[in-house]
Amino acid sequence: MAIQDIKTYNFKDVFSLQLVEFEKACVVNKPTQIDDYKIFWIKEGEGTYNIDFKSYSFNGSVLFFLSPGQVFTVDSEKIKEAYQLSFTRDFYCIQTHDSEIACNGVLFNNVYETPFVIPTDKDIRKLDFILENLVEEFNLDETAQYDMLQSFLKQFIIYSVRIKKEHSIVKEDNETKLFKDFSLLVEQNFKKLHSVTEYANRLAISPKSLAKHFQKIGTETPSDFIKNRIITEAKRQLLYSSGAVKHIAFDLGFNDPAYFSRFFAKATGSSPAQFKKAQKV
Repeated sequence: MAIQDIKTYNFKDVFSLQLVEFEKACVVNKPTQIDDYKIFWIKEGEGTYNIDFKSYSFNGSVLFFLSPGQVFTVDSEKIKEAYQLSFTRDFYCIQTHDSEIACNGVLFNNVYETPFVIPTDKDIRKLDFILENLVEEFNLDETAQYDMLQSFLKQFIIYSVRIKKEHSIVKEDNETKLFKDFSLLVEQNFKKLHSVTEYANRLAISPKSLAKHFQKIGTETPSDFIKNRIITEAKRQLLYSSGAVKHIAFDLGFNDPAYFSRFFAKATGSSPAQFKKAQKV
């Protein structure tokens, strides 16, 4: 990675801001698991990022939002200017927030939606103003600095949520509500509940009706939805846990490790051991 300059502002290892300028393209092939909550603001540049094994290409200004546990890889990037905000759960997530701006709201902890937003020129000016205030506060040693920094971070997140809502097609119909309810149930139970029927029963709807609702909003089937969440977690654990494949299988609710291996191979085209070996290269 050829870097011209990195400026880092840090507050007690719970919140940091990095200003990065790149000289030329950078390629990072080794997957990295995210430890803290992160906001990547590529102010000017282009490239391709992989988040939880899905590829996202960008050209221009874009904001990415990552949560602890997610897997991040850079395929390629050519960036002139970028910012990284990092914060721990204790710094921001323990506060009482509106549901949309919380750590399980619109931007973070949602593996089912696109993890980025694209700001307009007007948005960029607003975000710049917030970052300028952040930098100024980082350079001070005044009373209640923790609260001030947290306030500016909250402003940045609030404005990012507004950007996402303004420039996204937001449906508020019954299908979308059901999808959100289903996705929340899956996130809470995918390690122990694997069948569509189990989730449909909890939603007081038939599996057939659930499938029809998914079809109306043009998303994957409920069965594929559950399967893909299990596979994502399996990939994470294969890369970043020290447990054997059979232990990962048990953790994900599979009583038979051999069946888990077949399940994984059918979904990915490689066995768990082959996947782990390929990613470690």
